[in-house]
Amino acid sequence: MFPINSWLIYTLLALFLYGLWGFFSKLATNYVDPKSALIYEVLGALIVGLVLFSNNGFRVRIDNLGVFYAIGVGVFGTLATFFFFIAITKGSISIILPLTSLYPIVTILLSVFLLKESLSLKQSIGILLALVAIVLCSMTD
Repeated sequence: MFPINSWLIYTLLALFLYGLWGFFSKLATNYVDPKSALIYEVLGALIVGLVLFSNNGFRVRIDNLGVFYAIGVGVFGTLATFFFFIAITKGSISIILPLTSLYPIVTILLSVFLLKESLSLKQSIGILLALVAIVLCSMTD
């Protein structure tokens, strides 16, 4: 159906695994505080990293900008996860997860303004609707 190197297969795997990530995040924070949950998540990431990259042919590539940006990914992702854990201990995951899942809006806007990427009219309308969704979902009755 799809070639094994198709981006769609990896996208669907990521979607499913992010779904499990969100669900397990709520379960974890039902039993441990956000700081502890974050430590255990980092431990899980370390285990996966060691298993995935333990083959004999893997070599770490070093490029100053690449290393800087990759460390930024780790810092921002870890802080985001920590704040996400705090949020789900205080509110409903059924609202918090969809709201935080709109994070691509930030990426898109940064890409447009800093990387000079362009947006189509349809994409712009989609972003506007996502912003409306944030407002609607964050309203409490």
